[in-house]
Amino acid sequence: MRVAQTIFGIAIVAFLLLPLVAILPLAFTSSIFLNYPIPSFSTRWFSELATANAWRLSIVNSLIIGSGATLLSVVLGTLAALGLSGRALPFAGFFRTVFLLPMVVHAVVLGVGLQISLSRIGLASTYLGVIVSHAVLCVPFVVVSVSTALAGIDRTTLRAAASLGANPVTVFRRVTMPLAMPGIVTGAVFAFATSLDEVVLTLFVAGPNQRTLARQMFSSIRENISPAVAAAALLLIVGTLLLAALAALLRWRQQRALVTS
Repeated sequence: MRVAQTIFGIAIVAFLLLPLVAILPLAFTSSIFLNYPIPSFSTRWFSELATANAWRLSIVNSLIIGSGATLLSVVLGTLAALGLSGRALPFAGFFRTVFLLPMVVHAVVLGVGLQISLSRIGLASTYLGVIVSHAVLCVPFVVVSVSTALAGIDRTTLRAAASLGANPVTVFRRVTMPLAMPGIVTGAVFAFATSLDEVVLTLFVAGPNQRTLARQMFSSIRENISPAVAAAALLLIVGTLLLAALAALLRWRQQRALVTS
């Protein structure tokens, strides 16, 4: 049984990774077509990402929007998780479901609704509007991650800090926040990765000046399939893996610090 489970797991991983293994080497082709065999290896498409105005602007926009959406979603998601973790909150299950709805609502439905709402308040086709829209998608990931971290905190630690004279702000800053930091960092990584990868919602709420890297890749595929798309995909994957590795390192250091203390 264990052997069958191992084989099944390897097959699932291979099914998920083989498309990436097939397309990513084409980021280094010297040809203008996405085909095998690769005539020769070149970095010309990475140079195009750095020199072409459309690609360069889309990368800058993705970093600006992703950073803003991550910051906003981390603040809102952490506050929401803290509120939902309180036992005195009535209808906590209902409010938790409301916060998690963007994860299950179809992106087209969410995009149409946000487009109408942003148009009414004058934020359509603006950076702030796109940041708020991406934050709506990112908040559920932060809520889940921080809620999991808060659930693992021993309540007696908080009560002990309060019994020693610490006010609620001090308890949160000196006890709750450090213990929940691994969940906050993990939520921030998921939020940033979600913002970088989002394209459907961006098509509804972003204007020409807010074209992100994912939207630029989508437009390039529709107009002309270029190896620059594979180069951009490689950058996204490597960036996401680096963020995940950074989050894992921070969690490991945090757990090690707690054990040694």
